[in-house]
Amino acid sequence: MTLAQLRALIAVADHGGFTAAADLIGMSQPAVSRAISSLEREVGAPLFVRHRDGIALTEAGRRALARAREVLRNFDLIRVEVAAAAGEITGMLRVASLPSATGTLIAHRLRAFTDRYPQVQIRLFEGVDDDVRAWLCQGAAEVGVVTLPAPGLHTVPLNTHEMVAVLPEGHCLAGQESVHITDLTGRPFILTTAGCRPLIMNAAREADVQLDIAFEAGGQSAILEMVAAGLGVSIVPTLGLPADLGPVVTRPLEPRTTRSLALAVPSLANCGPAVRAFLDQHAETAP
Repeated sequence: MTLAQLRALIAVADHGGFTAAADLIGMSQPAVSRAISSLEREVGAPLFVRHRDGIALTEAGRRALARAREVLRNFDLIRVEVAAAAGEITGMLRVASLPSATGTLIAHRLRAFTDRYPQVQIRLFEGVDDDVRAWLCQGAAEVGVVTLPAPGLHTVPLNTHEMVAVLPEGHCLAGQESVHITDLTGRPFILTTAGCRPLIMNAAREADVQLDIAFEAGGQSAILEMVAAGLGVSIVPTLGLPADLGPVVTRPLEPRTTRSLALAVPSLANCGPAVRAFLDQHAETAP
């Protein structure tokens, strides 16, 4: 078993194919295929199942992938820890973020970090909360933006912002200064599938409201487009809302509901030098 085989396994799993993996790690496609085949022979089990739409990990592959990430992370840490002992921060920083947080909260932090530590390479992943937590747990990312609470992760507060009602322009509730969550009863509701979902459902339960969930959507932009089309009303976080909402209006939500975001790592004790430096930089600039 070689490091090249493990790197090929991770690349194929992350990018869903041999050609994309080859481009990423600088190997030819046949070489990646041979590396996976030889690894499968060594472990005595298929790691991927091939089908018409691509490939997918087997159960053995999922377990091997988790261990491969751990092995390579520890191997790469040898170099960066030695460099850190000499006062030099190097290596790779893999950051997982929510789309609404990337431009508003993370981009300027990454820019300041790269200015300060130019020898650290940055990789940014974007996804919903479940994606971010999975990437952190699987080792695909070292630090991520999560919605609190986040059990099982070490978190550092990042930002707290309001949740607001979102209505089509001209809606009967749009003339109110604020919208009580009970006002949404009996109206077609567009529910997010992302991390705000538990917050919204909890607010409805506490107000003894049964939302009429007509549609579900993941991204904030999709929800805004559906509201603009008159398909329903919704509740979204203010973070990441565009300045121009078009034929959509927002109103403060009652009772007041907030979403809190944090930077999260699986374990503070096991953070590499680049992650520790990123968290330290955040602590320096936090209000």
